[in-house]
Amino acid sequence: MTLSSMMALFASMLVLAVVPSVSVLAVITRSATFGFIHGVFTTIGIVLGDIIFILIAVAGLALVVTAMGQLFFLIKYLGAAYLIGLGIRLCRVTPQPGETLAIAESSLLSSFLTGLLITLGDQKATLFYLGFFPAFLDISQISYIDIFTVIAIAVVAVGGVKLGYALLADRARVFIDYRTQKNMNIAAGIIMIVVGLFLIVKPA
Repeated sequence: MTLSSMMALFASMLVLAVVPSVSVLAVITRSATFGFIHGVFTTIGIVLGDIIFILIAVAGLALVVTAMGQLFFLIKYLGAAYLIGLGIRLCRVTPQPGETLAIAESSLLSSFLTGLLITLGDQKATLFYLGFFPAFLDISQISYIDIFTVIAIAVVAVGGVKLGYALLADRARVFIDYRTQKNMNIAAGIIMIVVGLFLIVKPA
């Protein structure tokens, strides 16, 4: 990859990451509800999902994507069910002074899985990357250095933007008093349920 193509790819992925989406909504919700660290773990899950799709795309495995259609179908619905269950749990949680930290600590894995499942639930992401990367590099002649460069660009661009959203959501959380935490949990739960339903009803 040339320096100009790297800069163009970074700018393109940065713009795409900034655009409000389901993943942005998930990062904001987890960070505003449980704190910045949960936004970080959700972001890690999102970035890992992107890396998986990037590796499939740069390897030119379009046939594998087609063959794995059933697997993507299962991931989509399992992810949706997980998010809906998580949303119901959030709606039912009644924050207590002594329990808030424990709840936050025990749900770091949930934050990670939320980001990962939302990303893996979108089969179109692979097809997007398959059509997106040829504009910046020759897939047929890609090297390991090129692959590492693309992944690094994705981590910085996508991860950086999502962390920015997480930080903003966490800062807004500071100004919310404790008595409104229950309402925040309900709102966050409803958002998770809506995201799960969106994964179910959106076209494959």
